[in-house]
Amino acid sequence: MKKIIFGITSLTLGGAERVLVDLANRLCKFYDITIFTIYARGELEKELSPDIKRISLYPFSFQELSNFQRKLQMPLQILLGKKHLYKKYIKKDYDIEIAFLEGPVTRLFSIKNKNTRKIAWIHNDVSLVFGKGIKAKIKKKIDRNIYSKYETLVFVSKDNREHFEKIYPELRNSSLERIHKRVIYNYLDDEVVRKKTEDQIDITFDQTYINFVTVARLVEQKGIDRLIDVHTKLIRNGKKHRFYVIGDGPLREKLEEKIKKNKVEDSFFLLGKRENPYPYIKKADYFCLLSQFEGYPMVLLEAKLLNKKILITDTAAREVVQNYEKATIVENSEKGIYNGLQKIINQNKNKRKREKEEIKKNEENEKNLKKVITLLEGNL
Repeated sequence: MKKIIFGITSLTLGGAERVLVDLANRLCKFYDITIFTIYARGELEKELSPDIKRISLYPFSFQELSNFQRKLQMPLQILLGKKHLYKKYIKKDYDIEIAFLEGPVTRLFSIKNKNTRKIAWIHNDVSLVFGKGIKAKIKKKIDRNIYSKYETLVFVSKDNREHFEKIYPELRNSSLERIHKRVIYNYLDDEVVRKKTEDQIDITFDQTYINFVTVARLVEQKGIDRLIDVHTKLIRNGKKHRFYVIGDGPLREKLEEKIKKNKVEDSFFLLGKRENPYPYIKKADYFCLLSQFEGYPMVLLEAKLLNKKILITDTAAREVVQNYEKATIVENSEKGIYNGLQKIINQNKNKRKREKEEIKKNEENEKNLKKVITLLEGNL
């Protein structure tokens, strides 16, 4: 039985984390699976099969760190000590080592080891994920060398692959033909979603309004700050509705202040983390993902499975909703979001009884799983 180790920052609530848990739980039937995390105590750890082994670099969660530790101490410790850390925690007798997320774990897993295959999974637009400052430029330069150490690069969308090759054209050229590149869409376990949709939720949606829900980490990428501004303009122009955001992150305090400043506390709600977002998505009228940029967001696969009406900005996420009749894509700007939400609100002035929404089976999931297994078997 092949021994495979996956690496990820942590198993907190997040799209890539959800993918890895679902994928590992299926793959452990065929392979000896270990998951390495930099930080422990992730909410999704308890959902892993008992057949999966776990290793953590640090026994605490990222949230337990101070700002200094998060921004400087830990990143430097991993970057400067990666050879020692790799030898101590990762360099075993694994047949395949998979860095499942951009950033620290990809740098850590890049250490040379002739006895194993190395695969890096790329979930985001690398041209945007690190920002635009000097720190971002340094990271991009470091990662140019890091990605060249991998045998295979897996992208979760065609759009992400295209942006990657624009940032790192030398990793596309003939001088590095040994690097294989594949696009494999994210795997979702339908049954996990299906079982969780009937759980009770701790809020009541006001059925006299259109209720929008989004699930997003509170970071700049997700564009919640501009969404609050758009929401405020709509409310002031008499377009009444309710917006609920499930998720947490470093911008929470700043976003709460904006909500108060804009005086929309009674119509825009930050609900915080929810280990099970599915009942909220199911009971809302619309699911929205109005990000600045995206990869191949799991939450859209989940919303599709729940047969929800979907509104997204024009990002790589368009690949998730292609051919999905209930999806609307708007321009990736405040104006585009405003017009999209306004149209929906106007169309639903006299709120009718919502059509019955049945959970659908996503036939693509098994195909995506087979692509992963083909990759692991070395059939590139």
